[in-house]
This record gives sequence, C-alpha cells and structure tokens, in this order.
Amino acid sequence: MATLTSSASHHAGRILPRGEGPLARKHGISEATLYNWKAKYGGMDVSEAKRLRVLEDENRRLKKLLAESMLDQAALKELLTKKW
Repeated sequence: MATLTSSASHHAGRILPRGEGPLARKHGISEATLYNWKAKYGGMDVSEAKRLRVLEDENRRLKKLLAESMLDQAALKELLTKKW
C-alpha cells in the first residue's frame, strides 16, 4: 500500500498516493484523469491496452453504424405509413 500523508492528493473522496499529484501536473492532466486511467489500465501490459483501444474504437464505429441504420429504417417506416 502506498504511503499517505495528510497532504495526500484528494479528489471527490478518492485519495491518490503521495507523488502522483505532481506527476499529473507535470503531464498536464488532472489528478482525476490519472486516477481513472490507473483504474482502467493499471494491471495491463502495453499490448493489452493497445488492443483494448482498438476494440473500443471498433465498438464505437459499429454503434454509430447501427444508430444510422435504425434512423434510416425509422424514416422509411414513417414514409411508408403516410397516406398520399
């Protein structure tokens, strides 16, 4: 367990170990961002993190295609139910 002091970094009730606050500031990110990244990628190798990123990108693209398809389907259904 990391050593904590009364001057440990605090954010929304979460405590970051001493030394990580300056690390976040050095790289221009918030302590909350660093905390979230550690929670998400903490136990992964670099190759696993890259693979996760690729899968997330693909999932985002597929969700967009599905949403567009559903919109097209709804528009066609509405067009077909109109009385001319």
